[in-house]
Amino acid sequence: MTLKRFLIGTLSASTVAILLISSAIVQAGGWSNFKLQYYALTRIFNDQGQELDDLREQNLNPEDVTRIDLDQLLDGGPPKDGIPSIDQPKFDTATTTPFHADDLVVGMVINGEAKAYPFNILNWHEIVNDTVGGINVTVSYCPLCDTIVAFQRGETTFGVSGKLYQSCLVMYDRADDTLYAQPWAIGVVGPAVNHALERVPAVKTTLGEWLAQHPDSQVLSNQTGHVRNYEDYPYGTYYTDEQIIFPVRNQDQRQLHPKDIVSYVWQVDDQAPHDRFSGDSQLFVHEELRQVGSLTVELAGRTIQARWDQNLSTVVVEELDGTEIPSTTAFAFVYPAFYGTL
Repeated sequence: MTLKRFLIGTLSASTVAILLISSAIVQAGGWSNFKLQYYALTRIFNDQGQELDDLREQNLNPEDVTRIDLDQLLDGGPPKDGIPSIDQPKFDTATTTPFHADDLVVGMVINGEAKAYPFNILNWHEIVNDTVGGINVTVSYCPLCDTIVAFQRGETTFGVSGKLYQSCLVMYDRADDTLYAQPWAIGVVGPAVNHALERVPAVKTTLGEWLAQHPDSQVLSNQTGHVRNYEDYPYGTYYTDEQIIFPVRNQDQRQLHPKDIVSYVWQVDDQAPHDRFSGDSQLFVHEELRQVGSLTVELAGRTIQARWDQNLSTVVVEELDGTEIPSTTAFAFVYPAFYGTL
């Protein structure tokens, strides 16, 4: 074979490959969707066993300290800490933040101090270890589930494990490497298995609505120490389309579009059944509650109220005396996966 024929053959193969990839990108609905659908393939380039190996280094057998089937702990693609948490957050004010009024944020107030964490940043980092009102907290957000869980972290910090459970974020405690299923806020593998985190209230709203209620709020800065395009949503059309990407159970129990926005509240009990939640929970569909205004339900033997907050355009769950109860928004597919009947 001459060099010329070799080059022509090589170029032809490259051209065919480019055309095939281009076609796949078009079929996926764009580059971001293509990356998301094939993101898990990046696991071949990363160490996907570090999460459990770190437990074995403590002379723990993961099979002996798990609440879930370990084969349900899926590789998300990035390795442990491959999605970097923000551990030294910086903040802007209402007048210096580069984010816009209609950008979504997680808002929280502790001991009179208000802070907002833009989704633009959380989509890329998922976890912020911070101190609010003198309390050490972790603010976590799962872009694949739209779940928000904020909790007291004590003297430790939490990171992104790289694993998924029911297509949702699995966090880990850097003090002992316990893995936590974020939508439950419960340890599922490790020395603190079945430990329930002490949650604090946080809401999903827009930056403009949050600042209208809390004009002195600090806003998480895009100066994170990492190079990311915080103006870009990295998940293509995922937020509104029907794809879930990873296997999720109990979807025959769902009557809503998988990405309809709901809120739920939950309280664990002292039981620890394998691979499922134990306790009480309640679900609220945002569009339904927006229309009726409020709803009174029972949770763990007491009466609580969920109401549509007109100022924040979201659901707030409270005790009858007005004390806010920690809850989370979520895509509709999440609730049956974590709280449905098995």
